[in-house]
Amino acid sequence: MQNNKKLTIAIAVALGTLSAPAFSAGFQLAEYSATGLGRAFAGEAAMADNASAQFRNPAMMTYLEGTQVSVGGIYVAPNIDIDGTNTTLKKATSSNNMADGALVPNFYLTHQINQKWTAGLAVGTNFGMSTKLDDNFLGTQFGNEASITTVEVNPNVAYKINDQFSIGGGVRFVMGEGSIGAKSSMTIKLPAELGGSTVPSGTTLKYMEGDDTAWGWQAGAAWQLNENNRVGFNYRSEVDLKLEGHANGFGFNPINPAQKFAGSMELVLPASAELASFHQLNKHWALHTSINWTDWSQFEKLEAHIPALKKPDQLVKQENWKDSYRFAVGTTYQLDGKTQLRAGVAWDRSAVSDANRTLTIPEMDRYWFSVGYGYQFTQNLTLDAGVPIS
Repeated sequence: MQNNKKLTIAIAVALGTLSAPAFSAGFQLAEYSATGLGRAFAGEAAMADNASAQFRNPAMMTYLEGTQVSVGGIYVAPNIDIDGTNTTLKKATSSNNMADGALVPNFYLTHQINQKWTAGLAVGTNFGMSTKLDDNFLGTQFGNEASITTVEVNPNVAYKINDQFSIGGGVRFVMGEGSIGAKSSMTIKLPAELGGSTVPSGTTLKYMEGDDTAWGWQAGAAWQLNENNRVGFNYRSEVDLKLEGHANGFGFNPINPAQKFAGSMELVLPASAELASFHQLNKHWALHTSINWTDWSQFEKLEAHIPALKKPDQLVKQENWKDSYRFAVGTTYQLDGKTQLRAGVAWDRSAVSDANRTLTIPEMDRYWFSVGYGYQFTQNLTLDAGVPIS
């Protein structure tokens, strides 16, 4: 066993101007490391650049020597604008910059126990989003805001069966919180059978927020076909969150919309899988590929359970999502003994059809093109950066 120690600092900025609908892969986040970002996250389940490899395939830890640490963050700054028409008023309406920027930090640690066993710890996130429409947008009654924030702590272990095959697995402890809301976009006079009251513009119709913790797991394998070619596979289980918190709004209590009711809402973070390959073409060039699947068909609806109401089960939103796929190809060029250049392209297929798309999660197909750079300052210190061009 070698006692090499290597510190990899990963820093990246993800910037882009996107037209709504602009999210892809639902509210799943691919941005787990700067190294992977530089090649559009192609071949991740078959790559072992640094300790971050365990987040996409724990089996790849068997390719890392000694003790390694990778830390960093990716700043995601979407620019999403919506232009449309209120068909009731026959009036144009718009909302600018409806998605918040966010820093996605990460921390990864691996330790080679012996020639067969390696242990690791990953701290990052795989799901998250935040959207909020302008108050003057003439459609906020269908939903004016939504947010999901998760943090995942993921201890892993890997075993090298022989020079060709490795396996790995780990548990996923996910801490999640979320909110969703809707406001009236104009003053409305209700019919007599619904009470006949007036609902002023800007009234909170429904708002819910809550948090929870839950467990999941992941498992992966790697097959070294020969010295220059490798295949990796990883599966991440679904995680079932029961967000417990409160609900309020005119839809729950027309007399006192501010009254808070205790309640909960189920949120399934879907299972996903990746099949990836790595090919060392020559001493300078390497090629990587990935096919990813996410089980978004589990995301059928958002339904709240509020025991204090006459009708405890309240439909929040009908989603009717479908499974999504992602295809990516990337390359790495070893410029010299210290410098790596990376690039990649990818296509994310939308999890939502046109008929089921909503304002609060403006999801669509996405095409990626990314470039990256890595520089090894010393044997124990590497800096990686990556930027998506589109």
